[in-house]
Amino acid sequence: MGNCIQHLRFTGQGFPGLMMDRKWNDGQPIYRQLRDRVVAMILDGVLKEGDPLPSVRNVAAEYRVNPLTVLKGYQQLVDEQLVESRRGRGMFVNAGARDLLLRGERQKFLTEEWPRVHATIQRLGLTPEELLKASKNGKASPDSSEEER
Repeated sequence: MGNCIQHLRFTGQGFPGLMMDRKWNDGQPIYRQLRDRVVAMILDGVLKEGDPLPSVRNVAAEYRVNPLTVLKGYQQLVDEQLVESRRGRGMFVNAGARDLLLRGERQKFLTEEWPRVHATIQRLGLTPEELLKASKNGKASPDSSEEER
């Protein structure tokens, strides 16, 4: 999998060594993917409260995208009150951004993704024990349902 995913380091001020996936998905606008990647970094704790985002110019140059595309992605983060723009200094992660994201992402998961996951679990007849065992092992064994029944 490491060969399939190419990473590019952000070199913006305050971001030494930070890695982000370089590939873009054709099914979604790049500005939205950029926004989602920054959100993932906040949720994962890579970006913390008060951390600066790399400059629009640096991201545009490194990812070879239009600066307006980067700005649009960043503006979504501002609109969602996850980051703030400080005139002449750049964009910074707001205090409480991770907690705000967690609430929103949890609700989104429960309303949009969980019903599909739950339906699949029901359709396959998986038991809570099998699910817990699979989550502890990192994967389910194909015979586990037969062994436990």
